Amino acid sequence: MRITIFTSRDVLTSTPQTQRSFDVSRRRALVEVGSSAVFGLSLPKLLAASDAASASKTQSNLFGRAKSVVVIFLWGGPGQQDLWDPKPQAPSVVRSEFGTISSQVAGIQLTDQLPELAKHTKRYSIIRSVTHKDFEHGSAAYTALTGQPHPLPGTNTTARPDDFPTYGSVATKLSPTKEPVPDFVVLGPVMHQGARPPLAGQNAGFLGAGFDAFRIPDDPSSKDFHVDGVDLQEGVEEQRLLARKQLLATIGDHAGLRNERQVRGLSGLYDRAFGLLGSAETRRAFLLNDEKPQLRDAYGRNKFGQTLLLARRLVEARVPLITLNWSKLNAQEWDTHASNYPRLRKMLPPFDRSLAAFMQDMDDRGLLDSTLVVCLGEFGRTPKINKDAGRDHWPDCYSLLMAGGGVPGGQVYGASNRTAAYPVQDDVAPWDIAATMYHLMGINPATHIENRQGQPLPIARGNVIERLF
Repeated sequence: MRITIFTSRDVLTSTPQTQRSFDVSRRRALVEVGSSAVFGLSLPKLLAASDAASASKTQSNLFGRAKSVVVIFLWGGPGQQDLWDPKPQAPSVVRSEFGTISSQVAGIQLTDQLPELAKHTKRYSIIRSVTHKDFEHGSAAYTALTGQPHPLPGTNTTARPDDFPTYGSVATKLSPTKEPVPDFVVLGPVMHQGARPPLAGQNAGFLGAGFDAFRIPDDPSSKDFHVDGVDLQEGVEEQRLLARKQLLATIGDHAGLRNERQVRGLSGLYDRAFGLLGSAETRRAFLLNDEKPQLRDAYGRNKFGQTLLLARRLVEARVPLITLNWSKLNAQEWDTHASNYPRLRKMLPPFDRSLAAFMQDMDDRGLLDSTLVVCLGEFGRTPKINKDAGRDHWPDCYSLLMAGGGVPGGQVYGASNRTAAYPVQDDVAPWDIAATMYHLMGINPATHIENRQGQPLPIARGNVIERLF
């Protein structure tokens, strides 16, 4: 018996490359659902038991290696052939205008627009065989940020209360930090598609606002950069702050409201506020002027560079999950439908310099080994250049970068064909990326969380990429 998940409009096709099946224990669990009710075992409890039974299969010596995760999201979808997967022997209608350079690791080549990152390939891995079937920004970004196919694929959907929560919100729910720091911080603006409401996949969705991130939309490279809301009011000491937190907890317990969804959401908001205010170390993390000017220069005195520097400081403060959005407020800079090469010639040099400085700085400080870094977009770009000298959307094959947190550097996983159009080896789906991230975070990918209707849903529908390690 084979039970395969399909979604509407064939987001998961029935090809061998994209089918994802339950393991044996889960199949047995589903077969036994009917009889379990007789013995008083509910479906959520049954799935929880199945999750626990499968935990030993997903846990390895790298399970939980990543104490922090930094997700760098390049909204718009950068072209694989213009960054991580150059094809110098491809036909002229496909081949990038950029040249190809060798890297620190023999056999790994990058575009010549990434000379600094080429010096650091021993610190990261490139996956060149990511694939899915969603061609639209909205639903594809949702998939990139949650690891779940959107119920309405191929749409520029906006955020809804029933959305699956983003990675940081799931981690906050299942593995909240014990440190006096926020569980989840987003650096950069709330992403929109033009003037429409916010993009789906950025928030806690059906988990509720209590599991949303603390968001810092401001530009850390500006001279007057300051994060509001992280300073204690004059006259309020940390001990008094802790006493207020304990009082709120006592009132909530006394009222018998701990299990009510709205109160749980408020509790999460209070916890997030106290996390920000309760630690001097957290407050210091936002003081970029404490860094040496030479290091700030190395990162680049631009928005992306200084945001990466802020991300490093948040990792040092033990914040578990940080998402960094490379995006303008209402535009996807990486969406190069026109003037692909002139636009990339402006974006790639600061991207290259800043990300390379971040990698080196994290490694030099001993942080990279325990921090998972994932740099990705929602899809790649078409092999052929269009009539406007640009590349269009292409989810069939694209590349991403992973580093640290147990992921060894100096390797390429998977491969594309001669035009970077389709995977030819070790194809990887976004839900496999999700399973791998949760595994390295110490969260069993087979875990279920309940939606607003009380239905248990798996946090990851894919498989841990074991051979990446």
